[in-house]
Amino acid sequence: MRKVSKGINPRKATGPDGVAGRVLRDCADQLAGVFTGILNRSLAQAIVPSCLKSSIIVPIAKKPNPEDLNDFRPVALTPIIMKCFEKLVRNHVIACLPEGLDTFQFAYKAKRSTEDAVAIALHAVLAHLEQRGGYARLLFLDFSSAFNTILPQRLMSKLEDLGLPLSLCGWILDFLSDRPQRVQLGSYTSNMLKTNIGKPQGCVLSLLLYILYTYDCVAAHPSNRVVKFADDTTVIGLITEREGETDYRDEVERLTEWCRANNLLINTRKTKELVVDFRRQKSNIQPLLIDGVCVERVTTFRFWGIELQEDLSWSVNTRGLVKKAQQRLYFLRILRKNHLPQKLLLAFYHCAIESVLTYGFCVWYGSCTTQDRMGLCRVVKAAESIVGCPLSTLEQIYATRCHRKVLDIVKDPSHPGHCLFELLPLGRRIFRIGFICIANRPLHRRTDRNKNTLRK
Repeated sequence: MRKVSKGINPRKATGPDGVAGRVLRDCADQLAGVFTGILNRSLAQAIVPSCLKSSIIVPIAKKPNPEDLNDFRPVALTPIIMKCFEKLVRNHVIACLPEGLDTFQFAYKAKRSTEDAVAIALHAVLAHLEQRGGYARLLFLDFSSAFNTILPQRLMSKLEDLGLPLSLCGWILDFLSDRPQRVQLGSYTSNMLKTNIGKPQGCVLSLLLYILYTYDCVAAHPSNRVVKFADDTTVIGLITEREGETDYRDEVERLTEWCRANNLLINTRKTKELVVDFRRQKSNIQPLLIDGVCVERVTTFRFWGIELQEDLSWSVNTRGLVKKAQQRLYFLRILRKNHLPQKLLLAFYHCAIESVLTYGFCVWYGSCTTQDRMGLCRVVKAAESIVGCPLSTLEQIYATRCHRKVLDIVKDPSHPGHCLFELLPLGRRIFRIGFICIANRPLHRRTDRNKNTLRK
């Protein structure tokens, strides 16, 4: 408790109790024993005091011009000390979970990111497209207020199935039940209302509990994949002309039934589908229906921050990154005109420009065209002239990040991409990184499209 209290960010907004984080951090040594006793007693009795689980709901707009209530994200401001309690409970819950739980869920796991999720999804698609007559359908599901519609009792049964102690399950159930909350908009505050459904967004435990709530949402057919990052769910149907689309449509229907049973509502207006089809003689692909509503088919989709096109090219993605980075070059020039030290200019470049250019780098940079790479390099050259010192090239960054990513995957047997690597004996075209020998065996692929793509 003392360690968690000393790690409090003093700039965090206070909750309904009005106790500032700076006070709790500076008095961590004096208050650690008191808070430890409160938390232990709370866990032993499986009761969370009402004053600790109360919250103030602040609506945050998801887009510049919101039109209805669904365009707002209800962020809960809870007592800071309760966040410290949640961190300790979260660590205990993670320690009780079985190994390899929901391998295709990439959120809230060490050394996993959206880049890993996109890479695994694209690897499945590209490997399937090597078959003659094969194509893929990617369904990007969107849930309406996923965190706010979770049933606590349903969550408890799933936690018990995972082997969590009954006392801990009872504490989580009480944490989610009878939560007093008020809505604050500017200087106006609503009356208090108690809720018994959903999980407050902004709490430490919310994302972990949602992941555990959806751990049984997996693909039923071997020809399909369900890749998840928190509440963003993608269904990948690997279809061949011989087998047809029966398994894919059954998978979508089964997922729809699972959502009804778990009180999750699919937003068909924001749910999109993208078809990757490189066949010369393309058949007429019938549209997909969810609850009687036709899902819109798109040619480009923003897939976890990366623009994915139906032809698996990256021109739209790189143009967007170049445009965004060029806009930030203006601020770098302003900083240079105000005679900021070179060290600060470098820090701004790495944080605001290089981070934009290299987002999801290991997924798309190896497959983008020479023209796209030249556009990216021009931004680096312009930044180099402004800063006044040499900068790392994109090829150097790409090689470094790929090597680091390979090491992380090889060391993690639970990673879905771990099986894609194998260690070879010495003298068989290997390169050494540290004490690990990683195979540099070229994969035998029928098309250049798959050969030129990094398979992680």
